[in-house]
Amino acid sequence: MSAIDHAPDPLETYSYLGPAGTFTEAALKQVPEARGKSWRSVNNVGEALADVVAGRSVAAMIAIENSIDGGVSATQDALANVPGLRIVGEYLVKVDFVLVARPGTRLDDVKVVNAHPVAYAQTRLWLEKALPDHGHLPATSNVAAAAALLPPVGAGEVVGGLADAAIAPPGIIEHYPLEVLADGIGDNPNAVTRFVLVGRVSAVPPATGSDKTSIIAELPDDRAGGLLDMLEQFATRGINMSLLESRPIGDALGRYRFVIDLDGHILDERVADALLGLKRFSPNVIFLGSYPRADRREVTVTPRYDNQAFVEARDWLRGLVAGEPEQL
Repeated sequence: MSAIDHAPDPLETYSYLGPAGTFTEAALKQVPEARGKSWRSVNNVGEALADVVAGRSVAAMIAIENSIDGGVSATQDALANVPGLRIVGEYLVKVDFVLVARPGTRLDDVKVVNAHPVAYAQTRLWLEKALPDHGHLPATSNVAAAAALLPPVGAGEVVGGLADAAIAPPGIIEHYPLEVLADGIGDNPNAVTRFVLVGRVSAVPPATGSDKTSIIAELPDDRAGGLLDMLEQFATRGINMSLLESRPIGDALGRYRFVIDLDGHILDERVADALLGLKRFSPNVIFLGSYPRADRREVTVTPRYDNQAFVEARDWLRGLVAGEPEQL
């Protein structure tokens, strides 16, 4: 059988930020459709989304928000600039860390710690208390920080040799011959990272009653009250925003786009009406998708904002236009 016969089927391949053992892989493990399929480890968000656009993968798992640090800017910017993508699901992963080192290393021996900048920020208090004189080497991922402690297999992996220990996810020793010097070193025991599964544009799935809609929108100009005008599109329709973050567009100072998560589905009357209003207002609206919430919490609204209220209002207007007698 030729080599091409062994190539993974793109329709059964999922991309994720690797290598094995990352929090992103833990999120992908939650996807029923991905079980038993081919998983493609990539180096960054851009590469993961490029796999989807190019058809090398059916979907990619990427981190989009952290309960400690907020939105992941690299992901938000990539979703704003790569067309043809849809978020099809979200997944939550509890975040905690361990300090690992080469066998035989003691905590007192640690002078330099290799860590991804986000992981380092989330363990800073513990590190300053346990290792007050330590230095920090940044890593490309939490697992890469641990792997770099081992003898290098390529010229690009020698930096970790300068470190004595690394911050990594729990369970890392299942993948690498390292020892845990300390566990539970995260500064916030409630830290959670939100991941989204991103595929190519397709028909919107049915509403479940427990949904979230993600969009990116730009203001038409830089003026007083512009942001308020945009937010009123949601407030006047009773739509809660679970995320609102600004990112520079990059073409001029003072130009921003806004990443917004809405409670509800595009097929909900209030959400659809708000998006129509937003489209009339904003020069660029990017619909990222409507998908089930990770916590499966039902979205509730007051009666004047439910679907029936919008249907009755439209029927009332139709009756006025048709000259039908008003019901008292």
